Amino acid sequence: MTATDIATTVRTCLREVAPEADLDALPADADLREELFLDSLDFLRLVELLSERTGHRIDEEDYPHLESVNSTVAFLSRVG
Repeated sequence: MTATDIATTVRTCLREVAPEADLDALPADADLREELFLDSLDFLRLVELLSERTGHRIDEEDYPHLESVNSTVAFLSRVG
């Protein structure tokens, strides 16, 4: 997957987890949990979706890399 493909996947997964959020207005470097009001279950669902859609295992120690859209794309680009 290219970085563009990964970014699209991340935003698609975020739409599923936080359907009411205005993702078009979300800065790519914004803290996802804070800006989208993701609780721990929402975040775990995001991790699950990203793992399924990208085919990459995401462990708990990887969670700090999933802070923003940019950091998530960078992380998934590295592990791919």
